[in-house]
Amino acid sequence: MVTTTSTPATPLHGPGSEPVTDTNFAARLAGARKAGSLTQQQLADRSSAHVTQIRRYEAGTSQPTLDVLRALALALNVSADSLLFDDDERGPQSASLRLKLEAVDQFTPEEQEHVAAFIEGALLRHHARQAFSGQTS
Repeated sequence: MVTTTSTPATPLHGPGSEPVTDTNFAARLAGARKAGSLTQQQLADRSSAHVTQIRRYEAGTSQPTLDVLRALALALNVSADSLLFDDDERGPQSASLRLKLEAVDQFTPEEQEHVAAFIEGALLRHHARQAFSGQTS
């Protein structure tokens, strides 16, 4: 679930834009910390954040800046995506396609480049068809 709040323009939020507050971030952060067998103090020390701020993040009463989010991900040895998104929020909705794309991780870098080029070509073709038929995605 995503909620929004109105804030004044900042370097990250232009006029009329609103920051997104993710209600599941707190649970994902606490889960990642516990999975790494870290206390809140240890995570604070590793990420250079204050332990009080870690508590606020895990309680869902505060959200980290991008710099702090990056530091938290590095301290936890996880991707920022894993802190920001639930498992089913990213990637293909099709389980079959998801498994095939996960298998591409086993390819050599050269093979991965070929797959990426093929996908880019297929996307361009799809967008061109939509543009010529007047459809939007």
